[in-house]
Amino acid sequence: MAQLAHEIRASYAFIERNFNLVKRYWGWEVVWMFYSIANALSITFIGAGTEAITGQTIDSSYMILYLLVGTLVWHYLSVVFENVSELIAWERWEGTIEYTFMAPVTRFTHMVGQTLFSLVYGLLHTAVILAVVTVFFRLDLSQANLAGGALMLLAGSLSFTGLGIVASVLPLLFPERGAQMTHVIQAVLLLISGVYFPVSVLPGWMQPLTRFSPATYVLEGMRAALLEGVGIATLLPHLGRLMLIGVIAVPLGLAVFRQAEMYAKRTGKLKRSG
Repeated sequence: MAQLAHEIRASYAFIERNFNLVKRYWGWEVVWMFYSIANALSITFIGAGTEAITGQTIDSSYMILYLLVGTLVWHYLSVVFENVSELIAWERWEGTIEYTFMAPVTRFTHMVGQTLFSLVYGLLHTAVILAVVTVFFRLDLSQANLAGGALMLLAGSLSFTGLGIVASVLPLLFPERGAQMTHVIQAVLLLISGVYFPVSVLPGWMQPLTRFSPATYVLEGMRAALLEGVGIATLLPHLGRLMLIGVIAVPLGLAVFRQAEMYAKRTGKLKRSG
């Protein structure tokens, strides 16, 4: 019990440390928030302007919600993915990598703290964007299945945490370009997951790739729950796939990271910053 309490306190220490870093770089946080809000509004205004662009009568309210769901869900998932995958990059940037890896805590505890921070930070960031967007648009969610949407987001958080842990190995093994490689993965997921359009409009050879992205299932399930109000029973296939991806990716990521950490320490890659 004492050991468990120690690990919980250690995980919370990483959460607190990361929020202190957010406060230290508050200027960049303000810039990032303004950019995210402007990006969300720009994309949502595309839905509002589609009728004027095409000259065709459409349900602009549905289009606005369609794009908004994609924007907010992707923003949240990308924040989770970035913060988890940049586990090592953060330590290198702050010059704390030696202290962190010599601390009497397990790497699992370290990752739990980083993951919980990413989930809370992502939710807060996304909530602020949603609050601002509602000032500009009247959003009708009277028919939405909010509980189903919350379950989809929770399952998506697990799957993207797993992907983030797997991707965090790249900055560990490739100090010069590993962080950039994680952004390439993120860009590919953005393209193939149907964030702003149905995956059916992608070229035929690309459509099978969409099934490998957990974001595809999160977005499909969230849109079904929030735009169509479908019940949780209908969402179960999406939830099952997301849970399966998470259950596989998290242990796999931890195992791969453990081996990569041992290799990095043995070859001197861990401390290198360039």
